[in-house]
Amino acid sequence: MNNLKIVCDSLSDISKELRDRYDIEMVPLTVRFDDKEYRDGIDLESKEFYDMLRDGKLPQTSQATYSQFKSVFDKFVNEGREILYISGSSRATGTYQSAIMAKNDTDGKIYTFDTMNFSYGCGMQVVKAAQMAREGADIDNILKQLEYMKENMYVVFSVDDLKYLQRGGRISSSKAVIGNMLGIKPILEVKDGLVTPVAQVRGKKHVFSKMVDMTKEYCGEGKEIAIGHGDCNQDMSKLKDLATLELNPNGISIVDVGSCVGAHAGPGILSIFCVR
Repeated sequence: MNNLKIVCDSLSDISKELRDRYDIEMVPLTVRFDDKEYRDGIDLESKEFYDMLRDGKLPQTSQATYSQFKSVFDKFVNEGREILYISGSSRATGTYQSAIMAKNDTDGKIYTFDTMNFSYGCGMQVVKAAQMAREGADIDNILKQLEYMKENMYVVFSVDDLKYLQRGGRISSSKAVIGNMLGIKPILEVKDGLVTPVAQVRGKKHVFSKMVDMTKEYCGEGKEIAIGHGDCNQDMSKLKDLATLELNPNGISIVDVGSCVGAHAGPGILSIFCVR
């Protein structure tokens, strides 16, 4: 067992299978529907979550807390392990600050790294760090690799229904209604830890080609990529096929976009993640 324990939060959208394989501890954010709370990535399956959205239920999300991190940090420090916590964007949630507060109150070697990203844009970095830790890499080399990935990570995505962006205050209600009527699909990127609209197209077919073209322009061909989706397997398969044809990737991972990201993007979200 490597002495370095990798810890992440549920914004990373890392599957349980990967967490188990690489000994990654996940601290969940909270999703609330009415008066019922769920631990993101633990209590709520992706399909069940998106079905609830389609039924018109409105979720609220809240950051992971100081006490959650304190409990996790104490556990592994008491086992004699060093800790590297890799977070989702600190500009989007107070989760990172909760971890910093818990770190400051815990005796032990605890390192923190803010990916300034979401979903598998964060998760890809977590998995790489865990792979390196398993292979015996020291903390300096792991942090160096994370800095490289952070600077070169590309995330592009699109949403299927504009009402979820409208609910989050990113567009007006009139733009959401008109855009949905006209079949307008926004293309967005993650820049400096925040979601930024960069283009719009009409129709799903053009979404696929635009996302692939933008990824190719930034990352080139022959890179490892991941494709994320919000319970839209058919669209995901079409995007995967086009990405395979145009990007000639050195491997493709499929990622279920979790409830904390999905709450703001809605069912049908599609994304591509790649490090150039």
